[in-house]
Amino acid sequence: MSFRGLRDADPLDTSVLVLQDRHRSHLVDTEQFQEVLHPRQQMRAFLGMWRMDPRIRPYVIRAGFYGIYRLGHVIIDWPLITSLVERWRPETHTFHLPVGEMTITLQDVAILLGLRIDGPTVTGTSVLDVAGLCVELLGVIPPDEALRGAAISIRWLCQQLSTPAPDADDVALQRSARGFILALMGSFLFADKKGVHVHLCFLSLLRDFTHTASYSWGGAVLAHTYRELCRASLDRRRGISGCITLIQLWSWERLHVGRPDLGRQAAYPAPPLPHAVRDDDADIVDGDVAEGVADVLPVQQGVQPEGEPEPALPLGCRWRVPLTRVHNPSGVLLLYRDQLDAQTLD
Repeated sequence: MSFRGLRDADPLDTSVLVLQDRHRSHLVDTEQFQEVLHPRQQMRAFLGMWRMDPRIRPYVIRAGFYGIYRLGHVIIDWPLITSLVERWRPETHTFHLPVGEMTITLQDVAILLGLRIDGPTVTGTSVLDVAGLCVELLGVIPPDEALRGAAISIRWLCQQLSTPAPDADDVALQRSARGFILALMGSFLFADKKGVHVHLCFLSLLRDFTHTASYSWGGAVLAHTYRELCRASLDRRRGISGCITLIQLWSWERLHVGRPDLGRQAAYPAPPLPHAVRDDDADIVDGDVAEGVADVLPVQQGVQPEGEPEPALPLGCRWRVPLTRVHNPSGVLLLYRDQLDAQTLD
């Protein structure tokens, strides 16, 4: 779809891009919208409230979310996120640049976040027996003030489940692990408008950690991120929720716009991000994609208390080092707009 850049944001062909009158780029073009979006992700607050007990680590690993925990909090560059949202088109689910269209793919999610991208779809019902579900899987009944519909307060989860008793049995430790993973989802992967609640529909999928790991969590995160990008790009929205870190890491790896210089050698090997699968390669089966992803995931050789090797960590963990911004000043929305407009095919 032809696009001339934000200095002339109206599309050449409106037969597909039918939402231009509601789109954020239309407001930028008329110089009525120069504010950056507000954050909705609370990963830093969550990590400050909940220090993971080493005894629940095996359960977090078994469920497939240890890489997300190790990735942790990455400082969000909100002018960069804002400039990307201005180029996101809900009609095509792609970023529109003068040189063409780009988007975040399942392969990006698997490599950057280390989440599974094949397997059963993450789905369920929002009609829940909240008390019964929480008693069974968390061992506690949340009070009314900890609930917002079928969503539960992340702070309350931390207060109730973050410190298992010294003599806690496997059942108690599994309940604590479920609370940890649930809070991790609400703070990082599926953050809501305020980032302080998480929907309990995910809790039933944490009943059996081995089965939990078989779900396509990467697909669910990508779909949620697409939806939040669509919402943020329309109707003068002031904020964006969802997995913001994924958007930023994708931009740093794919576009290099706003990308900080690594202050020192990365703690984990950092192979270049492979090219996404082209449309003419769409017949590649899930197993082939997963095998290719596994080949580029950096492996950190650590040792857990149980003596087992630490699992492979996602590529995004290489940004868990001190960062400097020598060549890419931070916080300059106009600069990022110009850099995106200046992208070339090479």
